Amino acid sequence: MLEHGGRLLRAARTYGIAPADWLDLSTGISPWAWPVPPVPTSAWMRLPEDDDGLADAACRYYGAPCMLPVAGSQAAIQALPWLRPSSRVGVIAPGYAEHVQAWRRAGHDVTCAPASVLLKQWDRFDVIVLIHPNNPGGDRFDRALLLDAHAQLANRGGWLVVDEAFMDATPDDSLCAETWRDGLIVLRSTGKFFGLAGARAGFVAAHTRLLDALREQLGPWTLSGPTRHVVQRALSDDGWHVQARAWLHGCSDRLAHTLVRHGLTPTAGCAFFQWWRDDRAESVHRTLARQGILTRLFDEPRSLRFGLPGDDAAFQTLEQALQRLDVERVDP
Repeated sequence: MLEHGGRLLRAARTYGIAPADWLDLSTGISPWAWPVPPVPTSAWMRLPEDDDGLADAACRYYGAPCMLPVAGSQAAIQALPWLRPSSRVGVIAPGYAEHVQAWRRAGHDVTCAPASVLLKQWDRFDVIVLIHPNNPGGDRFDRALLLDAHAQLANRGGWLVVDEAFMDATPDDSLCAETWRDGLIVLRSTGKFFGLAGARAGFVAAHTRLLDALREQLGPWTLSGPTRHVVQRALSDDGWHVQARAWLHGCSDRLAHTLVRHGLTPTAGCAFFQWWRDDRAESVHRTLARQGILTRLFDEPRSLRFGLPGDDAAFQTLEQALQRLDVERVDP
């Protein structure tokens, strides 16, 4: 199993700090969650039904012609590699490591490289996997460049897979509307923007032939009835979407300025997190953890990802910890 953010209970045991006393900035999940209403009893008692309107709500929200609900985009990441014969696969690096592991586990020849290399050397690959915006590197891509790369791959029966788990705050950059094109696959998640990571809900936008194959691979009832009920309503709450986007952009900017003031100028970031690449990352991670602040440490490249503090009190906690960090760096 690969390392991920959100391992709060493990951190609590390691540092002897109760879980309730932590400021968890280790994930890219929005701390401003969509307010979940009561779930009707029928959602718990009946088997989920595919024609309940969830897929239609997803198509409307994401702007895609056709979508398949899945148990988080992680389910699609693990299943998609099994739908192709042995292929040459280029995966963005640094990036979400589950992509690499899934393609290698399915027996493909995987190369990890920066997006600039993958998109210039597309003829080396049958499949290119990108994350947009990238996690944690923050890479962003021109739509025309991505569609050109897709066309080159599709002409040879290849795929362009784009993981848009962090796209909701910048929806105009999404390729979901273009997924009528054969070989273009877009993954979306409700965990980050809606703050519903525990629901384990996501969607795949692609040509109907591929979605049919993926549906067969995953089997029935990929999402529980209560999850389907909640997510459908979250996708339809247009007013909340507008407010959440404004809040995320403002909060991320505030986080970036806070880090800059204390000498941790972000290398990159997006509306959901800021990323600091530095050889001192492990030392800073441990120093903050001893103060009850959990960040996401990456070994390769050595770096830290800071998720968003959820309110003024959380920002004050982070500010105070970073001030103490400043003192530790200058003290003999």
